[in-house]
Amino acid sequence: MLFHLFQALREKVPGANVFRYVSTRVGMATLTALLITFLVAPWFIRRARERQLGEVIRDDGPAAHAVKSGTPTMGGALILLALVAATLLWCNLRSTLVWLALLVTVGYGAIGFVDDYLKLARKNKKGLPGRLKLIGSW
Repeated sequence: MLFHLFQALREKVPGANVFRYVSTRVGMATLTALLITFLVAPWFIRRARERQLGEVIRDDGPAAHAVKSGTPTMGGALILLALVAATLLWCNLRSTLVWLALLVTVGYGAIGFVDDYLKLARKNKKGLPGRLKLIGSW
C-alpha cells in the first residue's frame, strides 16, 4: 500500500522517488516486520501463557528437555503476521509474484498452525502426520 502511495506522491514530494527502489522497500519492510514483532511479541507470549499454550515434552525424551515444558508455542503465527503485514505495506501489490509468494508462505504457515494445534489439543508431541505435511506442501 505504501509503495502505491509513494508512487502517487513521487512528483509532488521531494525524495519520495527513493521508495521506487526495491532495496529501499526491502529495508523498510524488514524494519516494519521487526517493529511489529517487538511490539506484539510481549502481548502474544503473555496471552499464550494465560491460555496455557505451552510445549508438550515427550516422556521418552532426554531429561534435559523437561526444562522446555510449558514454553509458549505457535510463535510462527507472530512471525507470519509481521511478514504478511510488512509485505502488504511495502511491496508492489500489482505483482503476481508477490501474491504467489504470500499464498505459499501463508499456506506453509497454515500447515504449521494445524500441526501445533493438534499437538496442543492431543497433549502430546504427535501433531500432523508427515505424509499430510508433505501433501499440504506439495
